[in-house]
Amino acid sequence: MNFIYQIDSYINSILPIEFGDIIDIAVLAFLIYRGILIVKEIRAGGLIKGIVLIFAVYLLMNIAQMNVMAYLLKNVFDIGLLAIVVIFQPELRRFLEKMGHSKVSKLPVFSSLTSDNSDVLSQKWGTAIEAICDACEDLSATTTGALIVIEQETKLGEQIDTGTVINAEPSKELFGNIFYPKTPLHDGAVIMRDGIVLAAACFLPKPQKEETINKALGSRHRAAIGMSENSDAIVIIVSEETGTISIAENGEITRGFTRDSLKKYLRTRLLPEKPQKPAKPSKPGNDENDNEKNNSGFMDFLRRKKFTDKV
Repeated sequence: MNFIYQIDSYINSILPIEFGDIIDIAVLAFLIYRGILIVKEIRAGGLIKGIVLIFAVYLLMNIAQMNVMAYLLKNVFDIGLLAIVVIFQPELRRFLEKMGHSKVSKLPVFSSLTSDNSDVLSQKWGTAIEAICDACEDLSATTTGALIVIEQETKLGEQIDTGTVINAEPSKELFGNIFYPKTPLHDGAVIMRDGIVLAAACFLPKPQKEETINKALGSRHRAAIGMSENSDAIVIIVSEETGTISIAENGEITRGFTRDSLKKYLRTRLLPEKPQKPAKPSKPGNDENDNEKNNSGFMDFLRRKKFTDKV
């Protein structure tokens, strides 16, 4: 009964809702949404989720009148507020500096919410994959070292800030100029976002357990492992010593890619499969349609098997 009375008091406290309240709620929701985007950009999403979970548990403990647990969690929040400021000090400082040097229209809070739809994004990545594969083939043939990071769900704003923003459409010639040994941008990684070369000469984090990595792997491979451990990015490496093309993902390296196998891998990981329209039901006894479906399924299986064996 106490729980019902508490819910009733909460509802009565927010009623009646006026027009100003609606505007207030809308602005607050917008700020929370932009805050979530900023948190994703600095790769702190997991920590924020943990804080939100603890807060939800605290509310449940308070409603259930579990006074001891509620008291302990309240003290955790009192101390945790200072801890959050200390943990996010670099990110908060960077964000405040951006606010101080930006116009109001260019602040992250008021930036555009629009993004490319899936068809446009797939087209961009289709072009980018061709450019990446062509460039890796040429760089491999000339044993020119390269490091290409393909950003996915985890945003890499911290790494982008360490490099030089390019924001250019990818091409074989662009990658060749960036990784040419005598250019200022060759030392570091290229970071791609939404099919665009966003930045070059970016520094990547070190791997968590560097002592366990094969000593035959150079600095590029180690940086690629570290980046793949800290995010869901796909990192492509071209060895400067052997010209071998490798991919680092989830903290592991797969070596020995060719242009064709690299293209298949990237298309599988970056291009979403379009939903196929349901086939028209065939008439009973139409064995020809049934055979075509069976053959199509078998060929798809063979293609998947061939791709898996090859990689």
